[in-house]
Amino acid sequence: MERIRVATLQYYIRPVKTFDGFADQVRGLVETAVDYRCHLLVFPEYFTVQLLTLGDIRRPMPEQIRELADQAARYIELFTGLAKEYGMYLVAGTIPIRGKGDLVYNDCHVFGPRGQMAVQGKLHMTRFESEDWLVSPREELTLIETDFGHVGVTICYDVEFPEMARAFAREQAHILIVPSCTDDRQGFLRVRYCAHARAIENQMYVIQSSTVGSLPNVPAVSLNYGQAGILTPSDFAFSRDGILSEGIPNQETMVIGELNLATIAETRSSGTVLPLLDAQRRKHPLPAPRPVVL
Repeated sequence: MERIRVATLQYYIRPVKTFDGFADQVRGLVETAVDYRCHLLVFPEYFTVQLLTLGDIRRPMPEQIRELADQAARYIELFTGLAKEYGMYLVAGTIPIRGKGDLVYNDCHVFGPRGQMAVQGKLHMTRFESEDWLVSPREELTLIETDFGHVGVTICYDVEFPEMARAFAREQAHILIVPSCTDDRQGFLRVRYCAHARAIENQMYVIQSSTVGSLPNVPAVSLNYGQAGILTPSDFAFSRDGILSEGIPNQETMVIGELNLATIAETRSSGTVLPLLDAQRRKHPLPAPRPVVL
């Protein structure tokens, strides 16, 4: 597949009374993406915190996030069924996943149209995650093989570490997906500016999703600042300003765009500049800077 249509969400966080209410919101968004003939739909990081409103929101945050992890089986069942029913790829944001003992991780599940599932964990924790929620980092990268080629996922803060996206690009990934959850403009822009940089230096599409809205009674998501976008390399074959499509900040919406994957392949070999190829030509890592006293 050389051309695909993708959708990414500015997902509105709202209280839910039952898991079925959450599932109805998710299904409605999937059906909307199907109506627009999308092959791929991206949910944001931690959009599942809605489910915290099903329990006691006054408990300590580490306990809350571990209770949220107990919803993982139902979440996986929901998205597996929707991906198969509608024949599309679903990047299902993130949900906490329990590990050994009291460990918990922040994992992104990607569901395929034939019942397949791939998982990419978050490798770099924000201070809030590590200090307040006691979430632990994963250590491995997952290259996701789809009907339209290789795809990589860097979860929110992970996109600020260039080596992750470069590792995917070296394995011929043409799409990088960035599910994000940020509480203020500064945090959002850190993710957004780095997503732009990854698109340019690796000559790949970058799809960012965001949470919007708030749950004032839940400290983890008392505020959200978000804007979904589909970003491109900066060259003649692509959109002006390197933005294929983006939403209006902090409004509930779905951002849709069509990706030409053949253009990525052509640009990597014959673009105005060849940053991915030129980086691969370097035979040795850069040495430490040589100090010069002035």
